[in-house]
Amino acid sequence: MSAEELQNMSSVKAWLLAARPKTLPAAAAPVVVASALAYLDGRFDVFPALAALLGALLLQVGSNVANDLYDFERGSDAGERLGPVRVTQAGLIPVEQVRRGMYLIFGLAALIGLYLVFHAGWVVVAIGLAAIFAAIAYTGGPFPYGYHGLGDVFVFIFFGLAATVGTYYVQAHTTSALAWWLAIVMGLLIVGILVVNNIRDIESDRQANKRTLAVIFGLKFAQREYTVCIIGAYLIPVVIWSLGLMPVTGFLVLLSTPMAVRLVQTIYTEQGRALNEALAGTGRLTLIYAVLFSVGILLQALV
Repeated sequence: MSAEELQNMSSVKAWLLAARPKTLPAAAAPVVVASALAYLDGRFDVFPALAALLGALLLQVGSNVANDLYDFERGSDAGERLGPVRVTQAGLIPVEQVRRGMYLIFGLAALIGLYLVFHAGWVVVAIGLAAIFAAIAYTGGPFPYGYHGLGDVFVFIFFGLAATVGTYYVQAHTTSALAWWLAIVMGLLIVGILVVNNIRDIESDRQANKRTLAVIFGLKFAQREYTVCIIGAYLIPVVIWSLGLMPVTGFLVLLSTPMAVRLVQTIYTEQGRALNEALAGTGRLTLIYAVLFSVGILLQALV
């Protein structure tokens, strides 16, 4: 994006840039697959499902805005960025407006959480507060865990396990073995998105003392981590099916395999800004995988 385009950007477009819409499919994916499973089990409830979807999207946007703010305050966005423009660093939105916007977004997420508490009980409070804390503490606070090699773990827990099992729970008021298995799959795919981001930014993160796993263990480790995440997401359905927990129609996810293969190849052959498409592509793969799996298990429900 040119300097002239940035200078002429409207406030609305700047906030859309801060929200990073390309990350939202991954936020929606766990809700989609968990809601389909709830339907298969006769537990689907449309309003809690929609609330969970809106809450997940708000948490993702809030996390994006928080990262934009706190990375700027820590000086991590200094120099030329390989990823999307950061609105705080580029001066598109004043720092205090970004901070207030972050609080507003998390406040709206908390309001959604209050509805889910009313519907599903106080366990939602613990999940919701922990998710908001995790979103802020990724790059903010006295110990930003994203700067200490813990980002992958927390993303797996909150954007994979908590998002998937939590969505199922607010509808069914219980959990299931299949919900946990699907949560692991979603966690692996969403961690894959973070890994691409860390591979792309490995040099700038190293200079900013942001110790992601890619910085700590090197490029080859990160490439292999991504490969394991993708392969794991396609091997787990075999395990689930062998345990009798998944109908054979769940293998509809294999239709997304060519896309997954291309993404893995890209991780090994491209670097820097060229990985932006792989980043967005992994987000799309996560949603496509969720939709295909959901269609597969819904077909079982219909027959």
